[in-house]
Amino acid sequence: MIDYNDFEVWFLTGAQLLYGGDAVVAVDGHSNKMVQGLNESGRLPVKVVYKGTVNSAAEVSDAFRKANADPKCVGVITWMHTFSPAKMWIHGLKDFQKPLLHLHTQFNREIPWDTMDMDFMNLNQSAHGDREFGHICARMRVRRKVVVGYWQDPATQDKIAVWMRVCVAWADAQDMLILRFGDQMNNVAVTDGDKVEAEQRLGYHVDYMPFSDVMPYFDAVADKDVDALVAEYFRLYDHDAALEDRSTSGYRKIWNSAKAELTLRAVLKAKGAKGFTTNFDDLGDVNVEQTGRGFDQIPGLASQRLMQEGYGFGAEGDWKSAALFRTVWVMNKGMNGGCSFLEDYTLNFDGKRSAILQAHMLEICPLIADAKPKLEINFLGIGIRKSDTARLVFTSKKGPGCTATIIDLGNRFRLIANDVECIESKPLPKLHVASALWIPMPDFETGAGAWIMAGGTHHSCFSYDLTAEYWEDYAEIAGIEFLHINKDTTLSGFKKELRMNEVYYMLNKALQ
Repeated sequence: MIDYNDFEVWFLTGAQLLYGGDAVVAVDGHSNKMVQGLNESGRLPVKVVYKGTVNSAAEVSDAFRKANADPKCVGVITWMHTFSPAKMWIHGLKDFQKPLLHLHTQFNREIPWDTMDMDFMNLNQSAHGDREFGHICARMRVRRKVVVGYWQDPATQDKIAVWMRVCVAWADAQDMLILRFGDQMNNVAVTDGDKVEAEQRLGYHVDYMPFSDVMPYFDAVADKDVDALVAEYFRLYDHDAALEDRSTSGYRKIWNSAKAELTLRAVLKAKGAKGFTTNFDDLGDVNVEQTGRGFDQIPGLASQRLMQEGYGFGAEGDWKSAALFRTVWVMNKGMNGGCSFLEDYTLNFDGKRSAILQAHMLEICPLIADAKPKLEINFLGIGIRKSDTARLVFTSKKGPGCTATIIDLGNRFRLIANDVECIESKPLPKLHVASALWIPMPDFETGAGAWIMAGGTHHSCFSYDLTAEYWEDYAEIAGIEFLHINKDTTLSGFKKELRMNEVYYMLNKALQ
């Protein structure tokens, strides 16, 4: 569904003609070697394309216009090799619409003490050229990431790599369609929000699709395709051998789940959607047991598998979580840890090991499983269908991760990220769902308390690979509030941050 090879990040070098044509030739040479070195480092997920040295306002504007128009370009890196007068960047920056990274580095690692002359010093002026560019970005309130470090250092390249992954996810979100199969759960506040503002600010579009519109896709699914998918289930997952008996109700439940998966996939592909939500109170024909036409239970197994493929998912109509999970999956692409939609379910008070059980009725992504998932049939007694249904059961891997959510506060969106530690869970012989058990950082009381004070949702999008740096870059690009709950968080300090942020955004809104 997404290939990082389809995207580019452009590299623009700032200079001017004051120092003569030979200087520009040298700047180009250094820039080409840097871009080549970055691409050959093996640390960057997106190809860097050198787009030349810009020496005038017209050249800057032209370069940024082309970047805006090129769908392969997901962001631009700027570097001031020499002193690039910042007024020539004003019109280009005013029109620029994509993510920007300002790289503060220089071609040579060290000062050549014994040989440096005035010509060398005039050419290698990043130390103050980048400050000139930084000033105009600050004056124009340009949102950007600033990376400081030598371009060959792994730490510098890793920071660029994080931003690149966020850029790809941001580009992906700008044409993201989320389909809501059914509405939100009645009277729930946190899963709702302003869809118009979300499309303006975050890029994704949310559409409602009644189950009556789903049924033609359901009817079009061929039995042979369902049989083939059921066989795939049995190949991929541990299961009780008795489930393979076609005469049993268990087999029929798996068969129904496979048909639901094929139906949803067909709808999503036909509509060009990248995510979806479900609601256990709206599943179509209430007489499905008699008619055989429709979903006999909420499509939990389908949701698990579609998430693994990269479709965003949110339970109970939570379209913000559906969109955010798609973004997490895109940023996570090619990494090994895994990611999932999760929900805070119940608490375990155990002193310093106090933790939160993350689970859901059915819909947890297998990418976080610590072993091969088990395909099971168990009863689900929630919603309009109270019946047995299929699901993948597993526990999560142990280790550190980061979970995130976006909430609508009326006057702004707030992105909250919390570092967590997934720990080993005890067996749950009577709870037949996938689950994770984690301790929020810095400890249960502080982490959970800060999350609640910030208005964080009970749904979140978790990854073993992503860190708060990804979310800080994402919030910067989107122009939304960012809060990070981590090992250094204190409740008193967090309360002050919340109050200061409230004042900032109220004043910012008033000045607009």
